Amino acid sequence: MKKSIILLALLFAFGGAFAQKGKVTSAQNFKDTGKLDKALEAIKEATDPSNEKAEKSIPWSKTWEVRGEIYQAIFESQDANVKALAEDPLTTALESYKKALELDDKGKGSNSVKIKLTLLTNDLTNQAVEAFNTNDYETALRSFEQILDIQNIDIVKADNPDAVDTVIIFNTGLAAYNAKKYTKAIEYYGEAAKHGYNAESCYRMMSDSYLQMNDTTSALKVAQEGFEKYPDDNNILTSMIDLYLKTNQTKEAMKYLDMAIKQDPNNVTYHFAQGTLYERFGDEENAIKCYEKAMEVDPTFFNAYYNLGALYYNKGVKQIDVAREVPANENEKYEAELKKADQWFEKSLPYMEKCLELNSEDINTLESLKNLYYRMKDMDKYNAILEKLGQ
Repeated sequence: MKKSIILLALLFAFGGAFAQKGKVTSAQNFKDTGKLDKALEAIKEATDPSNEKAEKSIPWSKTWEVRGEIYQAIFESQDANVKALAEDPLTTALESYKKALELDDKGKGSNSVKIKLTLLTNDLTNQAVEAFNTNDYETALRSFEQILDIQNIDIVKADNPDAVDTVIIFNTGLAAYNAKKYTKAIEYYGEAAKHGYNAESCYRMMSDSYLQMNDTTSALKVAQEGFEKYPDDNNILTSMIDLYLKTNQTKEAMKYLDMAIKQDPNNVTYHFAQGTLYERFGDEENAIKCYEKAMEVDPTFFNAYYNLGALYYNKGVKQIDVAREVPANENEKYEAELKKADQWFEKSLPYMEKCLELNSEDINTLESLKNLYYRMKDMDKYNAILEKLGQ
């Protein structure tokens, strides 16, 4: 009688265990037949720690492998109702596969899980690209980081222990930058640069990431490091010049602008930037030469025409102030000084008119021309400008 009771007790014990493992089998069958809602319900029951019957299925690696399959299938489904079953199914799938490997101490199911991790990588890649294209940079970042996580799992890495997926690392940095996670962006760009992948861009993006964090010192340091390694890269050089300008280190900016112009003499922005620097130094003669060179390189470059026109215009305004300092009883001298002002205004006019030709809506140009035409008593053109200004 005692033997029968013991056998009966064992039968119930094993029956409970098999019942819950049977739930896992049912979940897989539901998944295989496309009944993902029922599959999800069954696997939740088999992994519910508050469910006493799940005591045997929770520590079973197969349970978590099937759970991963179900959540991955939910992501892959084209049915909106199915997709609504889980908020972030691929994250749950990855967590499940990692749990399966953790519980599979004998490695019986490792090859099976490795295959599923490879398929999961494809899904995560698709999710990352789609998220990036729809400006969902947080999801793109998470997905790319999960791909890197998979690549570092022992059974995956074992196939090629020295492999480094620089493309994914770079794209992770790009997603982090766009998600405004600048510390992470610097980390991933730095890793990509270390392996020589798109390194010039990495240095520029690291520098800009520091700049976005208002750390101009680190931004400049990274730009300088990038320039030392890639002195022929004009983009890095331009970034560094821009940083020197932003930090008011004009002498350093000028030094590197000279280098930039030697490397790329047909880059109009270099000539223009050098012109603005010469103006800061009070060297108007060289500023004029730089603006004229910029116009020569690109006859449609608005800013060069505007700056040169403004330079002459401002000299005319200053000359009027000189005229006003002439004593009231020296009318002849006063008129002579005013004529000098008009000469500057006459020099300014063709450049401002060119600006109007290039951009007929620019308010600063219109205001300058209004004053110039009035000063030069060209009332027809003056009234035309007033009309454009709605005055």
